[in-house]
Amino acid sequence: METSMSRYLIFAYGIASYLIFLGVFVYAIAFLGNLYIPNSIDADPAGPIWQAVVINLGLLAGFAVQHSLMARPAFKRWWTKIIPEAAERSTYVLFSNLAMIALFLWWQPIGGVIWDVASQPARSIVLAIYFIGWAILFYATCLLNHFELFGLRQIWHHLRGESLPAAKFRQPGLYKHVRHPIYVGWLIIFWATPTMTVAHLLFAVMTTAYILIAVQLEERDLVNELGDDYRAYKRRVPMIIPFVKFKKTRPQTKPSEA
Repeated sequence: METSMSRYLIFAYGIASYLIFLGVFVYAIAFLGNLYIPNSIDADPAGPIWQAVVINLGLLAGFAVQHSLMARPAFKRWWTKIIPEAAERSTYVLFSNLAMIALFLWWQPIGGVIWDVASQPARSIVLAIYFIGWAILFYATCLLNHFELFGLRQIWHHLRGESLPAAKFRQPGLYKHVRHPIYVGWLIIFWATPTMTVAHLLFAVMTTAYILIAVQLEERDLVNELGDDYRAYKRRVPMIIPFVKFKKTRPQTKPSEA
């Protein structure tokens, strides 16, 4: 039988996981934007290019596997046999934090400039777009339920001995225009840089590819969870690019002759 002490421990664990996330979130803004920290994504290269590429690909692959594997319903069903269900989301957030921290610590700059915006006003505009990406990302989490996405709602209901309300289909704010505004924010963040180095390009290309794969897995899970509501939503609203929908083409068949 679960005790009140275990509920407080799970609550404290979830709060700690969220506080670590806040630190990682702020550091990520500085890391990807080359702001105020010495070892950012575009710091001076310190080793052979081949070694940097291998390490960076390994870090990105590790994050991708962790982030997608732990989000799958089948994994969650297995995982919650080992850890308390109320702590599942906080644990997902914690492992994502650790994957990001590993990337910050061991990312290998490569050097080499793909583009460099020379004009200071233009650089400021690109940097402003970069921050808009972060704002879209954070705002989109709030539209869904920021506290549930990061495990706080789960641990709060668990502390009070309440069941978490069942998920309902909603499309608030930005979700009326694109199905995945969080990914829109990420894509802006990855590409809006006044100076694009080889390392930054590697990061942007690989993370963009990951998003395009991950969104397919996420949509499959959402259809399974929300059913016809989400299928209709997919038909009405573009996936990532506002006002643009890509229609699936069907092979044409010749009419049967009488």
